[in-house]
This record gives sequence, C-alpha cells and structure tokens, in this order.
Amino acid sequence: MCVLGQDLAQPETDADPWPASALFREDGDATGAGVSLMEIARLYGTPAYVVDEADVRQRCRDYLDALPDATVAYAAKAFLCRAMASWVREEGLGLDVCSGGELAIARSVGFPPERIIFHGNAKTPRELREAVEMGVGRIVVDNLAEIHRIAALVPNGRRQKILVRVIPDIEAGAHPKIRTGGEGQKFGLSIATGEAGVAVSRVLEQCNLELVGLHCHLGSQIGSAEPYEQAVKILVEQLALIRDAHGVALPELDLGGGQGIAYLEGEHGLSPRAFAAAVTTALTERCAGLGLPAPRLTVEPGRSISGPGGMTLYRVIAVKRGGGRVFVAVDGGMSDNPRPSLYGARYTMRMIGRRSHEAPRPVTVVGHHCESGDVLAEDVLLPADVRPGDLLVVAATGAYHHSMASTYNATGRLPVIAVSGRRARLVVRREEPDDLLVREVGL
Repeated sequence: MCVLGQDLAQPETDADPWPASALFREDGDATGAGVSLMEIARLYGTPAYVVDEADVRQRCRDYLDALPDATVAYAAKAFLCRAMASWVREEGLGLDVCSGGELAIARSVGFPPERIIFHGNAKTPRELREAVEMGVGRIVVDNLAEIHRIAALVPNGRRQKILVRVIPDIEAGAHPKIRTGGEGQKFGLSIATGEAGVAVSRVLEQCNLELVGLHCHLGSQIGSAEPYEQAVKILVEQLALIRDAHGVALPELDLGGGQGIAYLEGEHGLSPRAFAAAVTTALTERCAGLGLPAPRLTVEPGRSISGPGGMTLYRVIAVKRGGGRVFVAVDGGMSDNPRPSLYGARYTMRMIGRRSHEAPRPVTVVGHHCESGDVLAEDVLLPADVRPGDLLVVAATGAYHHSMASTYNATGRLPVIAVSGRRARLVVRREEPDDLLVREVGL
C-alpha cells in the first residue's frame, strides 16, 4: 500500500476560506456578492445556507482553463440542487452522479445525458435501468455483478460506454473515513487480487458494452498533487497491461476528484492549476515511457468547486459556561453540518451584525440537537460579549452540508439562498414541519 501525506509546499493555492466576494466591515456589516448577510437572515431566517453563484461559476471555469484538453465533471454528491445543476451545465462541465435522485435532478434541468457519469458501489437495478434509458455517457462499473446487469439492459443496436473503477492502493485524504483509494474499503475492484483484470475481460466480452477506460477515486480533501501523480502512474501501467493482453488501447483515464480546499484562515487547498500541471506531466511522461498513446483525462472535482462559495448563517440562542468552557449554542447543528461529528472537521466562524469592542476569546459553538457530540466548532475565537440574538457566519460550507443534511429531531432542512450581482434569490426553500408530516400516511 502506498501512503501519501500532504505536501508542505503548496504552489498556487488559496489560503482564504471565504468566497471572493465576501466583505466584512469594521461596523459589523457583512456582504456576499454585494448582498447584506444580515438582510438575508432577516428575510429568510436562520439557519440558512448562502451560495455565491459567481464564485461557483468561476471555479468551474478555473478547472476548464487549467485542463483544456480534459473532461471536467462536477461531483454532484458535494452539493446538488436544480440551480447548481444548471450552473454546471451552462459552464460546460459534465456531471458525476451516484444515485437515482441525483440523476433525477439532472434530468429535471435538461442536463445533457452524454455528459453524465454514473457512479456507485451498489447501484440498484432501478438506477441502472434509469441510467441506461436516459443514455448517460459513462457508467462506472464497481463490482463484477454489474457487468451482466448493465449488458442485459442495453437495447439492441446500442453500446453503453463503461469505465472500470480500480483500486490503486493509495491512501490519501484528510480522514480515514473519506479515503477511498486503498485496499480494504468498499469501492472499486482490486488490482492486487486480479478482480480488476477479470472485470476488464468481462466487459470486453459484451458486444453491447464499450470499455473506454479506467477510473479511480483516492479520497477527499486531498491537499497535495502527489497522490494523483502516483495514481496516474499506476493506472497507466494497467492500461499498458490491457493493451498487451487484449490488443486495445483504452482512450480514457478518470482520476476522480477529492481536491482539498481551505477551511481555516491560513490553511491551503489544492488549486486547479497546480493539480493540472502535476497530473498532465505525469500522464505524458508515463505514457511515453510505456509506448502508450496518452488517454483523455477526466477529473471529477466537487468540494473544490462548490465548497468555498458557501456560507452558513446561524443565530445565537444561548451562551453558558461549564467545565471551564464557554458554550455558544446556535439554532442549527449536526443536522445541517454533520462533518464535525463524523470527521472532526474544523471551520472558520465570525460574528456579524454589530461591532464589538471586546477582545475575542475561545468558545465552543454547539448545536441545538439532543446529542453531546453536536459540536460545530471548538476553540473558535468570538468576541467576549457574544450574546443571544447575535448572528454567526461560517465559511466554506458549500460542500457536504446541504447534501448530507438530515431531519434529526424532526428539524427541517435549511433553505439555500443564491447570491449574485447584489441580488439574493431562494433556490431551495426551508423544510417546515408540514413537509415532514406529508410522509406520515397513518397511525
């Protein structure tokens, strides 16, 4: 197993966790895309997600600019709603989906099916049928049983393009629970055991399936290009072995996503340009060394496109002391952001809406759920006079917040407000108790 750490030298990275348009004034006022965050809280209530549309669109363009000869597919699992799917479509990216629900959202906005890549380690028969019927561009095979299931669904006269997801045995990512490139986890087909090779042979035997390449995904919140370079070398070697064994040069190589972003001030993410320079060089050199034509590269960024453009607004409900700590309780929590509980994720927070002359002190920001683990942030510096009614804003919440939200304690999920050009508009409404009761069909 190849275990790769984070590169301390971070060329061309972004150390600011806030959207480029975020402004904080000395009087306490704060804006995103020219829109007052306090006014958003007044009009739409709290807690609420705010997404800077221009920031998201610019990050889409940054990837296309950095990788002009590659396919860039946005990873929908990071954050998806109809508005987001439309922005991605309009910017010319593909879309990586991993469920029938994500596929339905894509369909609802007319996303071109040929630009969709369908993932998943346990796709249901219904999901596979919907994907084939819709005509998605690629289905990523993640287990041997899928091969015959997909082949049986493809109508005569058609060929479904297939990628085989392999395990390069590279551990990368910010937390063990979000590392997906090593042996011993549920994703992909093992190169080491020969299962990946069996999958390749079986796909090639199916006349209505077209094997176009290999796929891998290393993990999430990866801060260095080094793991991707290693993955390129391993997968290109597999492409050469396939050429030698089967006489075919597969034309595509999908490296997945996982590029990291800054969550704390002074923290670094992996920029599209630094990532692109490293992987394209590795691809060119390794292919040349093996006498293999360079395949078309596909990448699937998710967090690094939607994450930095998102912010979350909370209202302080209570402040109390205990056990030598100061607890600031807010009106949201683990139902709208489970990442601190799941992975120990850390965030940048600020108090906005008024000017404080008090020095900052470390506090623990907690949610309103009946769980001792419902902690949003520890040792956050907030003004010593923070009090009920104050407004807090959290940076870099555009990925894996809305998409992982729950209704724990029968708490409705948050609205999503898009800001752009000094205007705010509601793109996902707040989930109310009546929405939860709609699913109740009897006693």
